[in-house]
Amino acid sequence: MRIIIDINHPAHVHYFYNLYKILIERGHKVCVTAKAKDISLKLLDNFSIPYYCTGENKKTIIEKFLSIIKSDYVILKTSLKFKPDLFVGFFSLSASHVGTLFNKPVIGFADTEHAKLSIITTAPFTDVVLTPSCFKKDLGKKQIRFNGYMELCYLHPNYFTPDSSTLNLLGVKKSEKYVIMRFVSWNASHDLGHSGLSLEMKRRAVKELSKYAKVFISSEGKLPEDLKKYQIKNPPERMHDALYYATLLYGESATMASECAVLGTPAIYLDNDGRGYTDEEEAKYNLVFNFSESLKDQKLSIKKGIELLRKPDVKKEWRNKSQKMILDKIDVTAFMVWFVENYPNSVKIMRKNPDYQYNFR
Repeated sequence: MRIIIDINHPAHVHYFYNLYKILIERGHKVCVTAKAKDISLKLLDNFSIPYYCTGENKKTIIEKFLSIIKSDYVILKTSLKFKPDLFVGFFSLSASHVGTLFNKPVIGFADTEHAKLSIITTAPFTDVVLTPSCFKKDLGKKQIRFNGYMELCYLHPNYFTPDSSTLNLLGVKKSEKYVIMRFVSWNASHDLGHSGLSLEMKRRAVKELSKYAKVFISSEGKLPEDLKKYQIKNPPERMHDALYYATLLYGESATMASECAVLGTPAIYLDNDGRGYTDEEEAKYNLVFNFSESLKDQKLSIKKGIELLRKPDVKKEWRNKSQKMILDKIDVTAFMVWFVENYPNSVKIMRKNPDYQYNFR
């Protein structure tokens, strides 16, 4: 089988890395197209995955529209040479466009309910949309739900082993508590109307949490001079190791909050819209704490952070809860490999017997 996987965000590199590797090992031909957003291309280089760059991420509506045209062109040109049988992507508008043009099936993934524009523009050109079972929207006949999170694609124990040498890179001792704070740039299409933590509250969070643990900041945007000294020096490809050994994650990234749920690290996540998966990780597994962007909730989130840092054996407690959650979920990558290799028969099987997915643990 000849497959094109389209990457539009650094997180997508992690989502599809194991799928790519396993498909290649099984003799399939896989071609990767990727947008230059943040560290996405660097991650692909670190994983030694060849790719065709589809352009840079843009901020304004007009620039985004023009970037779609360029991305369509690059994937079209690549497809003419590669001759794919199947396209795979996460909210991948351009891959779905070209797949439709070539009359080839497009398998899409989605887990962000309020990414309305991406859903509206992508779904009509996608043959099947795979979403976590906790996804709150009904996408109609094309939707197939799986009992897992996208973060399990790469952090499931079947694929991820933490490397304690990251502690040396961070300059912390094995028994030393530390917090990773994550600030996002809020320039994605589904981030319109969001402001996140105010600069004043970021400073306050750093000041208060620093009383109980060492603080590191991971930020998509430029930090003010007084916060630059907290900027994490750990290489981006080692972030999951850092999250595994952290005592707490505090910030604005749903993906990193969910990563911590899988890794057994307490997470505080602030966002007005939330996510189906972080809501479930709080309500069902008590692994993530969700707060809005209101000033009241920003203050309460800092208070919750202090409470968690002062909690005895908090990491042991979270590891146990995380292990129970993982046992409850499927091995998402194993499911993805089966679904792609057996398409379209896999669709028929899942429609007839959704519990078939529990063969993948």
